[in-house]
Amino acid sequence: MTRIVIIGGGPGGYEAALVAAQLGAEVTVVDRDGLGGASVLTDCVPSKTLIATAEVMTSFESSHEELGITLADGGRPAAGRVLGVDLGKVNRRVKQLALAQSHDITASVTRAGVRVLRGLGRLDGPQAADGSRRVIVTGGADGPRELMADCVLIATGGHPRELPDARPDGERILNWTQVYELGELPRELIVVGSGVTGAEFAGAYQALGSRVTLVSSRDRVLPGEDPDAAAVLEEVFRRRGMNVMARSRAAAAKRVAGPGGEERVEVTLSDGRTISGTHCLVAVGAVPNTGDMGLEEAGVRLKDSGHIRTDRVSRTSAPGVYAAGDVTGVLALASVAAMQGRIAMYHVLGHAVAPLDLNTVSANIFTDPEIATVGYTQQDVDEGRIDARAVKLPLVRNARAKMQGIRDGFVKLFCRPGTGIVVGGVVVAPRASELIHPISVAVDNSLTVEQIAKAFTVYPSLSGSIAEAARQLQTGKAEQLP
Repeated sequence: MTRIVIIGGGPGGYEAALVAAQLGAEVTVVDRDGLGGASVLTDCVPSKTLIATAEVMTSFESSHEELGITLADGGRPAAGRVLGVDLGKVNRRVKQLALAQSHDITASVTRAGVRVLRGLGRLDGPQAADGSRRVIVTGGADGPRELMADCVLIATGGHPRELPDARPDGERILNWTQVYELGELPRELIVVGSGVTGAEFAGAYQALGSRVTLVSSRDRVLPGEDPDAAAVLEEVFRRRGMNVMARSRAAAAKRVAGPGGEERVEVTLSDGRTISGTHCLVAVGAVPNTGDMGLEEAGVRLKDSGHIRTDRVSRTSAPGVYAAGDVTGVLALASVAAMQGRIAMYHVLGHAVAPLDLNTVSANIFTDPEIATVGYTQQDVDEGRIDARAVKLPLVRNARAKMQGIRDGFVKLFCRPGTGIVVGGVVVAPRASELIHPISVAVDNSLTVEQIAKAFTVYPSLSGSIAEAARQLQTGKAEQLP
C-alpha cells in the first residue's frame, strides 16, 4: 500500500486525500487550522458569504424603483439608503458557515479512511535509499511525530502579503482574514489594492454602506483582467459613489487621532499625498507558505517569489514530492488547487491523467456585476499568442436583462478563424459564475460557434446572449460593439 502524506488541508490537500483514499492509498493529512484551509476558513467561503449579503442589497437598491417595488414607509430613510446592515450579525453568519463547511469536509475525508493530524508538517532531509520521505509533525496535542511516506504533497497555501509600513493590527488596519472580526460597519474604508481581492471587498463594503476609497497602483482596477470587463466594473464603482484613485501607490498606513479624539487611519501615498478613513483594508497579494518546511534541503526548488516549481502533473524537482495550490503560484483558484492535487494523486498512483491545461480554466470575480472568464483572453489575442475572432454583445440589448433592470455587462466570445472553435469567453453580469459554464464546456470540448448557435436556449434568458454571440461569429459579423 502506497503511503501518502499531505501537508495542508485546503482544496489542493483534501481533494487529493479523497482521490488517493479512493484509489487504495494509506493517506495522512497534516493540517494546522482545519480542513478547507484558507479557502474555506478565511478566504473564498467567508468573502463570498459576505458578498451574498451585499449582492442582495445592491440588487434591491439599484432596481426596486424601476421594477415598481414600493417601501412600506413610503420613502427612503434620511440617510438616502433603502436598506441597512448589521455587520456583527453578518460576520457571525460568515464564520458559522465557514466552520460548518470545514466540519463537513473533515467528515467526508475521515469517512474515506484518511487520517487527519493537527499540527505543522515539514520535510526532514533528502529521500531515503528505499525512496521514502520522512515528515516531522510538530505543534499537535501528542507532541512531535515522525511519518514515513512514499509520496508527499505540499499544499500549504499562502498568507496575506504585508506592506512594511502598513502592518495590520486587526482593528483599524486589516488584512482580508481579519475583516470578519468587525462588529460594526466601517464608516470610511480605504482599500489598498485593486486586484481581485481588493475589488471584491471594495464593492461589497460599498454595497453594505461604507464610503469606500479604492487605491490602485495601476491605471485601472483589475489590471490583470479583460480590459472591457474592468472598464465596466470601474464605471459602476464610480457611479455608485466609490472614490477610485488610479496610479496611486500606498506607501504606509498608520492610526491617528482625528477630530474630537476619534481614531482614524491615515494612508500615505508614494507621491506624498495622504488620505484618511476610519479603517484600511490592505489587499496587495499573497505570500506562499514555504518557509521553515525543509523544502530546499529536501531538493525542492523554489522560484524567486518563494513559490514551489512544479510541472503540469504537479511534480516538484524532488523525487516523491508533489505540490498543489497557491503554494505553486500557478493560479490562485480553489478549483485549480483541487485539480493539481487530484492530478498529483492519479500520477503517483499510476493512473492515466491529463496534465493541467490552464487554457480551459474558468474563473470568476465576485463583484457586482460579476466577471467570469475562461480560456484565451483579449490580451492573448492582442499580443498575438493566438489568432482569434471576437464579438461582444452588451446585455442592455437582452430582453431578460431589460426585465430585471440589468444595465451593465456583456457577453464576449473568442473563436478560431476558419474552424470556428470556441477558445475563450468573458461574461460580465449578475451570476456570471453560472453563465460561464456553457462557454467552459465549449472550450474544454473544442465545440464550434455553429454548435453553440444551434443549441436551444430559453427565451427570455441571459444565456440567450451567448447563443447570439455565437451566431454573429458564425455568420462573420464579429464586430466589436460598444
